[in-house]
Amino acid sequence: MSVLRKKSIFAPTLFIKDKNMKKVMTTLLLAILCLVASAQSAEDLYKEGDALYEAKKYEQAIPKLNAAANKGYKKAQYKLGKCYKEGHGVEKDRKKATQLFMKAAQQGYAKAEYEVAKAYLKGKGTAADEKKARLWLKRALAHENKGPEILAKIRKKAAEGDDDAKRMLKLVGK
Repeated sequence: MSVLRKKSIFAPTLFIKDKNMKKVMTTLLLAILCLVASAQSAEDLYKEGDALYEAKKYEQAIPKLNAAANKGYKKAQYKLGKCYKEGHGVEKDRKKATQLFMKAAQQGYAKAEYEVAKAYLKGKGTAADEKKARLWLKRALAHENKGPEILAKIRKKAAEGDDDAKRMLKLVGK
């Protein structure tokens, strides 16, 4: 394989004479660039959608969050799940909310794991299943940063008389 160097904006750019190798390298480079651009644009879409959500511009936030969620961005999946759970910018749909929370939870997003646990505990958006509720709640509480925050939230609700919060604490022995 013969390689020539030429100055350009991508200096030093490699020019490969072998046509098959050139195709392979070009395809590989494009694939890498697409992956990088996709990840960046998903994060950017999420940030824009999140800012709109926080400004209570839910209808404007939905397309951005949906696009980022479709790219697999867990924070967007979680936030879009909240929209469906609460009916912010979309019609309330607990099943769709739980599906979105599950996608984010399967990527290890603590807040989503907590939402999945609540869905299984209450049977909202999915069939009630105490074993699955316990499993997801334990996962959420195991997170070094968010776990203590989630536990404090549950304890506060339990102290205020929330029966579901009391059940959650009992499930995990806290």
